[in-house]
Amino acid sequence: MYQTEIPIHEQVESVCEILGYDPLYLACEGRVVAIVAEENAKQVLEIWQALDSGVNASIIGEIRTGGAQVVLETELGGERFLEELEDDPLPRIC
Repeated sequence: MYQTEIPIHEQVESVCEILGYDPLYLACEGRVVAIVAEENAKQVLEIWQALDSGVNASIIGEIRTGGAQVVLETELGGERFLEELEDDPLPRIC
């Protein structure tokens, strides 16, 4: 995954920074991650972005062989593993 390509609203980033949360571990309803064949990715993205609710859609990563973990390429060019959640995502206000 590419951290710079993940669409996170500035307000969410600000609040997470203040409270010490990682926005990738918060519940976020109304979002979807679609896994699409590489040769179709750009076409699917264009169709998605044409929708009112899809203007911020982006390609955020790729699937590679050799591992079963999600590796995040950070803004600084480093890498870190995204660990699986141990509990329910917080905060969850419905």
